[in-house]
Amino acid sequence: MRIIGGQYRRRVLKFPDSEGLRPTPDRVRETLFNWLGQDLAGEHCLDLFSGSGALGFEAASRGAAKVVMIEQAPRVIAALRDNAEMIGNPPALEIKRVDAIQYLSSTKSKFDLIFLDPPYNKGWLNRLEPLLAGVLKENSAIYVEAEKQLEALADWRTVRHGRAGEVHFHLMRREQLET
Repeated sequence: MRIIGGQYRRRVLKFPDSEGLRPTPDRVRETLFNWLGQDLAGEHCLDLFSGSGALGFEAASRGAAKVVMIEQAPRVIAALRDNAEMIGNPPALEIKRVDAIQYLSSTKSKFDLIFLDPPYNKGWLNRLEPLLAGVLKENSAIYVEAEKQLEALADWRTVRHGRAGEVHFHLMRREQLET
């Protein structure tokens, strides 16, 4: 797995085999960052189920001011820390070993963008949905990978959708109420 754009472009990320770990493929990440714009300067990003860290490292490479990576598996956390060290431990990166719901329930941080790629078929999206508004800024976006196409998640509606094999990927923005 390689970082495809920005300051750390072409750096190879290493990660252990871990049950349920599905790194976001290069072409999906390329599509996502074309949707978002290549430069994330000043953005605060949350990579909620980091896994390989491909999305979080990609955001840091593209200038995000802050990238919080959340993961629970000890071996995966160790790999995330090793990869952060390999790119020079950028001050924008924070790697935390904590449960996703616990983090969303307790953080005071607000984010411009959340990368959300939870384990499939385990009800995570339904459990996370009520907590998202509390950690997202007004003009925020959510990137979601799921086993099926999604129309919405809380107040966020799918504005872009793609599919790669069995994976549906979505860019969601908050629905604007007409005045």
